[in-house]
Amino acid sequence: MEYLRQTIDSIELSGIFNLPQALRNKKVDVIILPMDEDDVPNEKPNYALQLGFAKGAEIPDCFFEPLSEEELQLWGL
Repeated sequence: MEYLRQTIDSIELSGIFNLPQALRNKKVDVIILPMDEDDVPNEKPNYALQLGFAKGAEIPDCFFEPLSEEELQLWGL
């Protein structure tokens, strides 16, 4: 099986993938393997978040505001 393995700076992947914080600003190994045609999904995945337990509930705008320094410390962040 042919494959490609290359070590690059993670910044080069930032436009392609949403990298976890732990991988940012580091050298990473990228391995590209071919997929079996039977494993390739026919449909595009649905990335829309659907909260089944909160049907009909609206999320207030304040939910998306950054946490205060005090709250971040309580979470150990």
